[in-house]
Amino acid sequence: MTAPTAKDRLIVALDMPTVEEAQRLVAALGDTVSFYKVGLELLFAGGLELARALKAEGKQVFLDMKLLDIGNTVERAVANATEFGLDFLTVHGHDLKTMRAAVAGRGTSKLKLLAVTVLTNLTADDLKQQGTSLAPADLVLRRAQLARESGFDGVIASGQEAGRIRAATGRGFLIVTPGIRLTGSSTDDQERITTPDHAIRAGANYIVVGRPITQADDPRLVAETFINHIREAELPG
Repeated sequence: MTAPTAKDRLIVALDMPTVEEAQRLVAALGDTVSFYKVGLELLFAGGLELARALKAEGKQVFLDMKLLDIGNTVERAVANATEFGLDFLTVHGHDLKTMRAAVAGRGTSKLKLLAVTVLTNLTADDLKQQGTSLAPADLVLRRAQLARESGFDGVIASGQEAGRIRAATGRGFLIVTPGIRLTGSSTDDQERITTPDHAIRAGANYIVVGRPITQADDPRLVAETFINHIREAELPG
């Protein structure tokens, strides 16, 4: 399998309320961006149809569903998702039963399954409210190991945890990192953020960027900036 280029390693999150807004952004970005994420907000406003259209245009598409339900339901949902011919799909990585059901639903399709470990807006205090005493980094690593054991292709995890995951799982396991910001930019509602350079050097295969690009006055220029940071991080030393 050919390694992705710096351009292919940037996933732009189409986290916006309407398909029309998403289409305008995609048009503005042109051939600068080759990979897009469609999440829950856009899903209920025609996002699946947009995902199909993006694939028809030769783009890669990441469907960020964060599935979590009983195994039978997850298995059937994933089986249905394979019909769209998309590239990545997320499932919450809370337990082996759910993840193994997703793998069964994926069957022989090329859809890559990614386990959501710990959302990047959550802190240790937030996790305590959920009933766990584990630090975010420790819980992320535990769930990444479960994901690998279940047959998943990779995880969604903060760049702060990417290094530990890479050391524990090896080269073939995908790490997709949201919560990416350029140095000095607004963190918005994110907590465990990193720069693109740090995430890539720590072992992330892909970075997911939303508002820094989607809300920029010149989104194409900002996307090119992120790609340049990825390219520089790939250089030896």
